[in-house]
Amino acid sequence: MTDKLLLDIQGHTALITINNPAANTWDADNLTALRDMVGELNNNREVYSLVITGQGEKFFSAGADLKMFASGDKTVARDLAEKFGAAFEALANFRGVSIAAINGYAMGGGLECAMACDIRIAESQAVMGLPEATVGLLPAGLGTQHLAWLVGEGWAKRMILCGERVDAATAERIGLVEEVVPKGTSLAAAMALAGRVEGQSPTSVSACKQLIQAARSGAMTSAYTAERDAFVDLFGTQDQAEGVNAFLQKRAPNWRNA
Repeated sequence: MTDKLLLDIQGHTALITINNPAANTWDADNLTALRDMVGELNNNREVYSLVITGQGEKFFSAGADLKMFASGDKTVARDLAEKFGAAFEALANFRGVSIAAINGYAMGGGLECAMACDIRIAESQAVMGLPEATVGLLPAGLGTQHLAWLVGEGWAKRMILCGERVDAATAERIGLVEEVVPKGTSLAAAMALAGRVEGQSPTSVSACKQLIQAARSGAMTSAYTAERDAFVDLFGTQDQAEGVNAFLQKRAPNWRNA
């Protein structure tokens, strides 16, 4: 672990703060830490949701520390590309609900981190972009795939091929973020939304998330059978019995995540 990435578990929500001033950049240390941290959270059955934000008022994350690429060494490039991919794939595959609280600039790997989350809440002053081609690079933290999936091919090409940055209002309009909130309130909004996850069965949430994301890598029709199978599989869990019986008994469920 590293001080460049802070973890605070509040109830059933894990709060991760990118803490690498001045611009909360990503490097080998905090990318590896993010991968490992998400792995540990997956094993913590008391954690149902994850919120990630940036330290300070200006940056969610400005992306990669470009000093890492100054040498032009392909071995270094391969190692870092693998670290970006491993970290953000781990985040994308977190078994619970992940929410990005975008409290400022989210550029390059910063935006890729946010796009690896299930839901994005941006403050009104936030600016987002994937400017890698401006410096002779390309988004290597799942950005070419996630951006096109979220906003469509046209806007993905505008942002990646033309270097277009978008403000929070535009991001919400094109589907890059789900909500825009006033400056200084994204973390509170994200934590409140994460709190709502506690009302859901964590085993159901995990199964639903896997099914929703399955469409990205296969035909929709192949997921129909998987959906029915996953529904039946829930009947082997404690949470399924608890959820139905709690409803019938008009009481709040006591989830076991099992």
